[in-house]
Amino acid sequence: MIVTLTANPSIDRTVSLRESLRRGAVLRAETVLSQPGGKGVNVSRVIAAAGVETIAVLPGNAGDPLLRMLTDADIEHRAVPCATPARTNLTVAERDGTTTKINEPGSPLTAECLAALANQLDALADTASWVVLSGSLPPAVPTDWYAYLLHRLRGVRIAVDTSDAPLLALAAELESAAPQLLKPNAEELAQLTHGDPAELEDPIAAARAASTLIARGVGAVLATLGAAGAVLVTADGAWHAAAPAITPRSTVGAGDSALAGYLLADLDGLDAPDRLRRAVAYGSAAAALPGTGLPGPHHTDPRAVAVTTLESLHSR
Repeated sequence: MIVTLTANPSIDRTVSLRESLRRGAVLRAETVLSQPGGKGVNVSRVIAAAGVETIAVLPGNAGDPLLRMLTDADIEHRAVPCATPARTNLTVAERDGTTTKINEPGSPLTAECLAALANQLDALADTASWVVLSGSLPPAVPTDWYAYLLHRLRGVRIAVDTSDAPLLALAAELESAAPQLLKPNAEELAQLTHGDPAELEDPIAAARAASTLIARGVGAVLATLGAAGAVLVTADGAWHAAAPAITPRSTVGAGDSALAGYLLADLDGLDAPDRLRRAVAYGSAAAALPGTGLPGPHHTDPRAVAVTTLESLHSR
């Protein structure tokens, strides 16, 4: 079973346009779709679509539309009552695949709500193959909360996918609170390693940067690089997977899908190159879907993903 935590969940509303987005213009929507969202929720949606048990942990009140959406989608979840409803995030999707996102900040969580979320993770940890800590933190939540959870949840494998202040707070404590898996993109990898995001879109440069995190105790780094595919670095080696040829329609949820693909491959007992192959297959499949659509196994083709071993990361 895979448990996900989404401290800052959302209702993701996607507006698909018939034409290009133009500032100041009156535009007509082709379709409007609302779905349960937040990075951890997205991971659970992909995991559930593959027929694997998952539980999404999140703040939410009885009657909250987000929780009704999760129930309607057959996503098992554990909601901790908090004071305010979930935020709404808006995605404007154009026909050429360009997406514009406007994310609300979310509502602050009380200390009592944070404690209840941590207790819920404690209750599920013994039966979880992985616990995923994913997404932004709401306003006023301590930026080191993910690091606190890593200290608290010792004994269970933890994957982390976050950015900005929570990621930097975690980076400061890697020697004592390193996750088994980190899933940064190029910009987040730059935040972790003080590198240049543009340079880290190169697979060799990304793998070298990721190797410094392995040296600090991280079990594996899955760095997603957009059109350049992804790299996976562990203590045993480094690999690059080229993204298959697709017609991109939306990048929303691609990183979450890649993380879910990796975890599914791990549960299937696949080796590192094949875990990377499955991750890129899922991330690419998400990018080929419109709006906030997320892939199931039938959308993916791991055989189309070429994986190569990266040698001599320190030689150039």
